[in-house]
Amino acid sequence: MSGDTFDLGKQQLMEREFAQMESKLPGAVYSTRQKVALTCRILFDNGHDSGLAGQITARGDTPGTFLTQRLGFGFDEITAGNLLLVNEDLQVLEGSGMPNPANRFHSWVYRARPDVRCIIHTHAVHTAALSMLEEPLMVSHMDNCVLYDDVAFLPKWPGVPVGNEEGEMIAGALGSKRALLLAHHGLLVACGSIEEACLIALAFERTARMQLLASAAGRIQPIEPELAREAHDWILRPQRNAAAFAYYARRSLKQGSGCLLE
Repeated sequence: MSGDTFDLGKQQLMEREFAQMESKLPGAVYSTRQKVALTCRILFDNGHDSGLAGQITARGDTPGTFLTQRLGFGFDEITAGNLLLVNEDLQVLEGSGMPNPANRFHSWVYRARPDVRCIIHTHAVHTAALSMLEEPLMVSHMDNCVLYDDVAFLPKWPGVPVGNEEGEMIAGALGSKRALLLAHHGLLVACGSIEEACLIALAFERTARMQLLASAAGRIQPIEPELAREAHDWILRPQRNAAAFAYYARRSLKQGSGCLLE
């Protein structure tokens, strides 16, 4: 062992690892449609299934358009080929069938957040259970710091989110955060890439599950904000997201069928 790194500070070591991630962690190459279909399957395989509830959307190439799944299909039935391209008014531009009417609030979020490329909304069971308590998501573990200070809370349930009022309320509650816990409802994730959105949705449900488990045993203790922010930025790297997404994609493809890419 040469020991050439033993005199480096933590920040220097982190910068070295960031550089290595950029050069040595290639992500799998998928089209936007394939990434959306894979995200549907990944979330299905990881506890986000709730029948026909929940939506995943990604911005289309034309401004004011986005891809989404067809109403009547579960997350496990989505393929790259059966996705719909719709406009802000939920009119179908490509594909057959109809989108979930609840996609209306996605249009409001996309309008409010030009930086967002993908939105995920699910009723994952632990998140849904936590939402019934009308308590915010609590990040107090290293693995969950990707969500630290990045989750908003909507304490009021607006009812079925098919109206413009609900869209305005949800977009306003999200603000500049990457995620939102909706009381008596579920989770919302809005990110700059499909890969990032998928991984944050997985982290959100895991965090909710851990919060319920820990709070049943005792009082959850907070973590040091500065260290939590450090971990947030360490985890939330585009190349790391791409590599992690590629891993979950491989796992879901092994369990399912390659036809979801067609």
